[in-house]
Amino acid sequence: MDIEKNLDTLSQRVAYARDIMVPRTSDRLEAISQDIARLAPELDSLGVDAALDRIADISRRLSVLEEDLDQLLSPMDKVRVVRHPQRVCLKDILENVYDNYTEIGGRDEVSIDPGMLIARAYITRRVGKRVIHHSVMVVGQEKGHGQEFRNGGSIKPWGNAKALKYMKVAARENIPIHAYVSTPGSYPIEDYPGAAQQIAENIYEMAGLDVPIVAVFSEGGSGGAEAIALADRRLMFSHGYYSVISPEGAAAIEGKIHGQTRATPELIEKCARHQMITAQDNLKNGYIDAIIDEPPLGARNEHFDFFKRLRSDVIRATDEVVLSVQSVSMLRRLARRGARHKQPENVEDVLIRWELDARAREELVWKRYQKYRRMARHAYIDKRGILEKLAAKHMEFFYSIYTTLRYEIIKRYQKKLLRVATDVTDEIHVVTSRMDRITSQALAKLGLLQLDRCDDNALTSLSAPACDARLSECSYISPKSLDDREVTCPHSAERGCLDIWARDLFGEFGGVCPNCGYHFPMEYKWYMANVFDRSSVREFNQSIAAGNPTGFPKFDERIKQAKEKTHLQSSCVTFNASILGIRLTCAMLVADFRGGSVGAAEGEKFIRALDLARKRHQPFLAYVHGTAGIRIQEGVNGLIQMPRVTLAVRRYIEEGGLYIVLYDTNSYAGPVASFLGCSPYQYAVRSARIGFAGPGVIRETTGMDIPPDYHSAYKALSRGHIQDIWDRRDIRANLHQAFLTMGGRNLYYR
Repeated sequence: MDIEKNLDTLSQRVAYARDIMVPRTSDRLEAISQDIARLAPELDSLGVDAALDRIADISRRLSVLEEDLDQLLSPMDKVRVVRHPQRVCLKDILENVYDNYTEIGGRDEVSIDPGMLIARAYITRRVGKRVIHHSVMVVGQEKGHGQEFRNGGSIKPWGNAKALKYMKVAARENIPIHAYVSTPGSYPIEDYPGAAQQIAENIYEMAGLDVPIVAVFSEGGSGGAEAIALADRRLMFSHGYYSVISPEGAAAIEGKIHGQTRATPELIEKCARHQMITAQDNLKNGYIDAIIDEPPLGARNEHFDFFKRLRSDVIRATDEVVLSVQSVSMLRRLARRGARHKQPENVEDVLIRWELDARAREELVWKRYQKYRRMARHAYIDKRGILEKLAAKHMEFFYSIYTTLRYEIIKRYQKKLLRVATDVTDEIHVVTSRMDRITSQALAKLGLLQLDRCDDNALTSLSAPACDARLSECSYISPKSLDDREVTCPHSAERGCLDIWARDLFGEFGGVCPNCGYHFPMEYKWYMANVFDRSSVREFNQSIAAGNPTGFPKFDERIKQAKEKTHLQSSCVTFNASILGIRLTCAMLVADFRGGSVGAAEGEKFIRALDLARKRHQPFLAYVHGTAGIRIQEGVNGLIQMPRVTLAVRRYIEEGGLYIVLYDTNSYAGPVASFLGCSPYQYAVRSARIGFAGPGVIRETTGMDIPPDYHSAYKALSRGHIQDIWDRRDIRANLHQAFLTMGGRNLYYR
């Protein structure tokens, strides 16, 4: 019986190797397969010892071959390793890494989202005669070994909401969080709370969780991975991948493939290689902290040595997070340092308590912000000279001193002084007004003064506005208005809209159909000229430029063409401006530059603009002229901007800033699922389309054809994703009203 079982195991190993190496073949693998096939009928005639010897010989040959094949694995081969049904899953990890666990938030099919598994687990340390139980909250995507109800680890919005709920429980109970990332991407559905909005909330809230977070990557697919991956230590399986988009998706975009057509294997392989998705690539670029070695051709549930190594690495990572913020005796530090160089399991011999005190928890959140702030600095082009960089440093220092003096020292006593001055003024006013009244009455009796009668209507009627808050006098003429032609509204058939002369539509009407209100796309310069006060726009950080950090083929030329066409260095334009006298900082994503896609340069400019607004105590406007998502050619250099910028947004908001997001035209994917979607104040221009994924991606992922209005602004409003819909011609007035009525007292004009 054992002989047959061992032979069956060998057959499964051969079949697994074939699956990984497809479409390539190996003569050595086929020879081993034939030996196994010939041995099966001979078992009855062979003795037990002879059969076991033959099986042991084949097993040794197969082990050597697996090691050789492992050295030949391409990035796409590793994608196949991760997707294979025999791949180690979260249930395997819970059973073999942790000493005890209880699954919470549902079990198997009886769960709000079976793809998201939550467990309260224990790790037991034995130090001498003492036994210490560490409580941890384990969250992660669970594929199961091909279980269909798990949806392949593709998580719906409510699954991510469940994960966030129990991560907050961990923060309340002061226990670490271990997040295991194994997802091809989030399930693209807009039903409340919405895929993008929920991922944005997860990232925003995880940025402030004041307990150690360790993330372990097996399959890190786009925003679905980032929903639980913002961590203090990020580990990755040696055969895993971490990417902004699947290689097949990248190949479809690069090859401009639509419909039922599929990209060629060669194009898919090329995209997987140039996106730099492997553990080794991500370690080199600084997006993970360590690699967990796997057996040849990837870890499966029978590899018990791998689970020991994983347990050791997870404990070590958690210890490192705690030691980075909490003081520990020198003896324990030295003992732990010595344990690193011994057997992996010896890391458990040194007792490090994982509960943090209040000071350490506060420092942990700050170190997390700094960790992500340092990422991706190699991935953009900084064209500033040495003198310009020195000037920027001096200005940053000046604003730090200025902010401290004005808002922390002077403002603290300014309120007291103003209160005293107000009381004195009121007393003086009481005395002088009484004297003025007596004098006026005496002069009136002598006939020297005519008393004015107060107009009662003036006291009860509203005053006239001091100025028109709608669109200012236009200083920018849209090139579309110069065309001598008539333009047909897309809704003319059902709403009876008449054709409009281009010079009227894109001039006087601001691109808005006078009959149905449909908003035609307008240039970003139109908004800069008509929304903000005349001559108030001052752009900064123009020298930070988009590049090609992954060396993606032919992408340098495309970036160069975009720069020449738009006269911009990236799709993000940052500037200071004013609206009816209120100074603000704005970051604008321009659709004309590579569809408004976000890469390392755009993320860096966004963060610097947020820092400037925070130091100047100004409101911040994120105006989305259009964005197609994260720039796929930059790989994880672009994807990491999701948590990176969101951390900066959280810091700005927590220090009293007002963060408003305004969507125009098409706004999709990563930016909406992170630093845009986390804003408490989100608005959209009529005819805007907002969502997590486009119709083609939804059809390919879910098999559903969505209705035409699925991503419309009105649908987003009905789902609670945005707060209101504005007419383009009212943006100026509505923003001014928002600046006056929203936000805290930290703004300079409050």
